[in-house]
Amino acid sequence: MARFVAVALAAFSLVFGADTARAEPSRAQVESQFRSWISRDLWPQAQKAGISKAVFDQAMAGVKLNWSLPDLMPPGFPKPKERPQTQAEFSSPGPYFNEARMQALAASGRALATQYSATLKKIEAQYGVPGPILLALWGRETGYGRAKLPYEAIDVLATSAFMSTRKELFTTELMDALRILSNKDVSPEAMVSSSAGALGQPQFMPSSFLKYAVDADGDGHRNIWTSVPDSLASMANFLAQKGWQRGRDWGFEVTIPANVSCAQEGPDLAKPMSAWAATGIQRIGGKAFPKADLSASTMMMVPAGRHGPEFLVTPNFYVIKEYNNSDLYALFIGNLADRIAYGSGAFSATWGNVGHMLRSDVQAMQKNLVAKGYDVGKTDGLPGYKTRRSLGQWQAKTGLAPTCYPDESLKAKLR
Repeated sequence: MARFVAVALAAFSLVFGADTARAEPSRAQVESQFRSWISRDLWPQAQKAGISKAVFDQAMAGVKLNWSLPDLMPPGFPKPKERPQTQAEFSSPGPYFNEARMQALAASGRALATQYSATLKKIEAQYGVPGPILLALWGRETGYGRAKLPYEAIDVLATSAFMSTRKELFTTELMDALRILSNKDVSPEAMVSSSAGALGQPQFMPSSFLKYAVDADGDGHRNIWTSVPDSLASMANFLAQKGWQRGRDWGFEVTIPANVSCAQEGPDLAKPMSAWAATGIQRIGGKAFPKADLSASTMMMVPAGRHGPEFLVTPNFYVIKEYNNSDLYALFIGNLADRIAYGSGAFSATWGNVGHMLRSDVQAMQKNLVAKGYDVGKTDGLPGYKTRRSLGQWQAKTGLAPTCYPDESLKAKLR
């Protein structure tokens, strides 16, 4: 009996005593730790980075933890559990290009193209980036500056540096935000951001601000919050430094003949545009490809495989992806820019239905392809060009008509 009692007490201690010892701290306790961290850890880092005590104290005077931010892991709290996937979340890319939204952004963009015509011409002459591309980025990022940025950047960055799942990244960004304040480009209260700490109308992280923001209106400040010229020129400088090729478009919607494999896409399989045209690929609407592009590097791009619009894109398409590493994002910018510049509309081909699938279904396909020796890039459930290309190659090898895109019919076949 004594042994039984001892074992029971030990079990009780393990279950309840351990839980008591690991009780989550209150928010007030975390706030206290945050204040200590600012003086004990953050200030020495800022001092080492060359930030003056005056700038640091001004920036941190009213700083507060923002508990509403995503991906927080407060000290003393258990690591968040990865939530199981229970809902279908993989579908055709079509909804990304909501037509009503695209039309509204295009109408506003055309009006702003007239309003800022002189500014855009000056910027294009300096950086080589066409005005419609800049307007499309501006419209996509912050609705042409109309979107409210409700967060104080220092609060966001300090909270994330203290207790996010990516502390090191946000500590670096916080140091860069303090450098921006040191340069007197903006005051702490005017430095507003998104919940991720992206600043102003172009949505630059502080590190990008320091590299790419410019003073285009000549007032001595790089003001991407309220100055339209500074915002547009800063985006142009970003694209130019990332390699924008002056005089080239972003790409063209095309039709790819059935006998031309869709498994040829990607920036590493570039050919002269004339070589693609020789295979029978034609521009939508029967228009000829620009003569200046015929000998230039061009890539196939099929974001939905054979289930949607098909494209030949220039290296500028991949420069747009430097802004947001997503094929659909770059297509959104390209299509919106064309609507602004030429009054064009939606893509000619429609986005097909890939069936009822989970992102985990796509991830399973990726893992199976990797097991068969294919390079899919990341096995993350997102079908980038390497996944699409590998899927098309596997389909051809197994006697299936290549579609180059995950769909419900392939779940049982690719094992």
